[in-house]
Order: sequence, then structure tokens, then C-alpha cells
Amino acid sequence: MIILNANVITLDPKQPRAEAIAINDERIVAVGSNETILGSKSKHTKIIDCGNKTVVPGLVDSHVHMLEFGFLLQELNLRNTKSIKEMQKNLHEHAKKNSELEWILGGRWDEEKYSEGRYPTRWDLDAIIPDKPVFLTRVCGHLAVVNSVALKLARITRHTKVRGGIVDLDQATGEPNGILRDNAMDLVSKLLPKPDRETYKKACVLACQNAVKSGLTEVHWLVNSAEEVRVLQTMHSKGKLPLRIYLGIPVKMLDEVTCLGLVTGFGNDMLKVGFIKILADGSLGARTAALKKRYSDDPKKRGIMLYSQKRLREFILKAHTSGLQVGVHAIGDRAIENVIQAIREALEKVPRKDHRHRIEHCSILNAELISEIKELGLIAAVQPHFVVSDTWTVDRVGPERARWAYPFRTLIEKGIVVTSGSDCPVELINPLLGLWAAVKREDKPEESLTVEEALKTYTINAAHASFDENKKGTIEKGKYADLTILSEDITKIPRDKIRDVSVGMVIVNGKITYPRQHN
Repeated sequence: MIILNANVITLDPKQPRAEAIAINDERIVAVGSNETILGSKSKHTKIIDCGNKTVVPGLVDSHVHMLEFGFLLQELNLRNTKSIKEMQKNLHEHAKKNSELEWILGGRWDEEKYSEGRYPTRWDLDAIIPDKPVFLTRVCGHLAVVNSVALKLARITRHTKVRGGIVDLDQATGEPNGILRDNAMDLVSKLLPKPDRETYKKACVLACQNAVKSGLTEVHWLVNSAEEVRVLQTMHSKGKLPLRIYLGIPVKMLDEVTCLGLVTGFGNDMLKVGFIKILADGSLGARTAALKKRYSDDPKKRGIMLYSQKRLREFILKAHTSGLQVGVHAIGDRAIENVIQAIREALEKVPRKDHRHRIEHCSILNAELISEIKELGLIAAVQPHFVVSDTWTVDRVGPERARWAYPFRTLIEKGIVVTSGSDCPVELINPLLGLWAAVKREDKPEESLTVEEALKTYTINAAHASFDENKKGTIEKGKYADLTILSEDITKIPRDKIRDVSVGMVIVNGKITYPRQHN
């Protein structure tokens, strides 16, 4: 395959720009001028004329819940609702259209957008669906609202206590109001009907199709179950994976992974074991992210650590000792401090130079925490679009801490590897929205990135996070032919236009995966 008449942004400092790329099988074999590359043409060569469109290294989403994304594409999506009344209307229509469903599932609602200025409650749901269980997650995924039927099935009462979670109570009656935070959600979610393999497969396929359509050549896929991994293995064995997958395996499966002797990198370059995912705290949106000082807009709360420090240390040490990378969800400064301490102790007991452990989200920082992240060689796996969505950050944590919310430029200037993701379905999977958010940065212009810096967080830095910087992340001879073709040169258009750029083609492993090719 030869790609001609292109504006190639290689991210290779030895050859930053080019006109053409030659690909043989899954590898790039040459990068240069149209004239030079055409010299390798044969009668079997497929020619792609880009018409001066821009080619960048394949874009990678470093933090995405793909199965949940696939399910949400089929469930009730409340992302765009602006009131509880509108939420109820959508709930009614969805239930009527899907009367055969045993449970009504969905979510991505955000009370911050609601005209009523409050969370929905069990009674709001009961008014629409009184006779079957309803489970609707908040946009952050760390809080849900359920109806009375679901509360009854889960045997949740005013006396229910959950480690690492909260059952909210109605102020007037003292009874559960239907709001469940973090681990309290598990009391209901464990009762949900278990999907069969075909249901898993459909969700995985839908998520993959939408990911490549958005310009992605790889995702760091946060797994929930062994069944999910089986489906992905089957898809891969049948040549049905349209993009690369680096698995984030939940800590609940750590014993099984270590018993089998699996380490980070086990598999191949299309599907392999990545990191052990550990949830240290909740979210800022749900006020369950663990802060050192209390929330500015709710002084009764400091957030939740989902595990004791002893348990967190045990998880990280076991994974680290077993040759596994860890990726720890830590949003609040208290959670980040505890994670850093646990990783430091693991490194002192079992020194390992190139561990590449990650802090996922890494949201509320300070100068001291940033220095420690650099010292330990940790990766900051951030979600740039949070800075656009979380309009309430200053209210939540106050101006002093808000100064250190997602300090992208400071992290990069300190020499920390920053890699970007969407956290989809929390945010839309589109990486161009993340690129735009990282460079536009109206909340803190001093922390904005250049377009090239932001692009690196989705390419070469993402490759580093999966130990693949010698195989992909730049466009140069010998690397995998993972390419994203864009309608515009994102380095030359006004920053605000980056979010409107469209994806023309995606190539993974030397094969066109978007638009879908029909034989």
C-alpha cells in the first residue's frame, strides 16, 4: 500500500513532515516524498491518494470502558437530558418500547445540568416505573439512582452500611432515597441478569466499530470479567478485531492472573495483558473522590477511599512483584498521596526500574505530589475533556485546589509521561474532543498544551504506557502501520476548530479498518 499526496505529521524528530508512506504487510517500509515513495510501486500496490489530507500516527485512547460503552449504545442514554422531568419522559418511552426487559438499565445523567438542581430519587423513578427494577448510573459511573423495587430486591434499608460506599438517606424520613455511591452500587448491580456470550459479543463489536470510526487504532480496554476477555480472544482468533487492545484487568481478578503466571505484555500486539486496574477512590462529580480537606461546596464530605491503606498496599505489591503494571484510579489528592505511598513501598521492597505504573485520572494534585510522581517514574493517564465537562470544579474544591486540577503543562514540563483517554462512556470516545480540550483550556490557559504536545499524549506517550514506543506511536520505517487520516491539519487551523475535524480513514496493522471495506 502507498499513501500519496498527504500532509504527514510523523512525530519523528528526524523527519517531522512527509508527503507519502509505503506499507508492506503490517509495517511502514518508507516515509518520504511522493516521488521517492512511488519508486517502490509495483503492479500489486494499492494506491491511496489523500488529496492533501493530514495523516497522523494512529490515535490511542488510554482509558476506556468499552463493554459499558457497547451496552450504553443499546440502553437508555440520559446524557443529554436537562431536567428530571425530561429524564422521566425518556424513561417512560424506553420502558414502553422495551416492555420485555426484566430490568430497566441505562444512565449517564448529570444533575448539574438539571433545572431542578438536585439528584433524581427513587420516588422520581417510582412515578414512572413502579413494578420492575430500575438502575440508572450517573455520568461519572460512581453514583446511581435506583427505584424502590431495586432497593427491596437488594435488601437495602436505612441500616445498610457498605465499606467504600454510601447509601444516601432522605433527610425528612431517614429512609434510603435511591442514591447509591461507589461500592453501594454493587448491592444492586450484582443482581442484574448476567449477559450471555452473544450479548457480550454484540456490545464489544458495537464499541469497536464506534472507536475506529472516531479515529482510534488502539484502546486501553478496562475489563470487567473473564467472559469479556473470552469474547475478545474469539474475535481476535477470527480476525474480527479492528483495533489493538491493551487490557486493564480488574484487581478482583489479580489472584487468577498471578496464579497463571501472566505478566504485562502476555499475548501479542493486537491483544495483550496490560495493567491491573485498582479503584482507590470515587469521583469529584459524586463527591466521593478522596480529598485531604473537605469539599468546598459540601463541608460534610471528604470523599471515600474504597480500600484501606493496608489492602491497597497488598494489591499493589502483589501485582508489582508478579511483573504486572498497575493502573490505579485516583482522583482526589488524598487518594493520589496514598497510591504514591503504596507504590513507593512496593518499589523499596522489590526494586524495578521500568515498571511504568500509572495513576488513572490523577485529577487534584499539588507541587509535592507532582514531584513524587516524577521521582517514582509514574505515568499520568488523564482525560482532557474533563476540564470542559467539570464546570463545577472550582465550586467543588475551591480556587486554591482548583489551580492544581489537571495541570497538564506542569506535568509535561516536569518530565512526566502524560497519556490521554476519554473514560468513555463518561465522556464521548472522540479523541479529537480530547485534543481540543487539552489545547483550548479556557479554565486555565497556563496549563494548555500545544497541538503537538497534546497529539503526543494520544500517540507516542500512549505507546510508552503500553511498552510499545519502539513499535508504534510515530510514523517511521519499521513501525506498525497504524495511521489516522484527518480532514484538516490540526496544527494549522484555529484551536477551536479541532473538535470539528473529521476522520477520513483509519489503518491498523496495514489494513483499512474505517471506513469498513467490503469484498
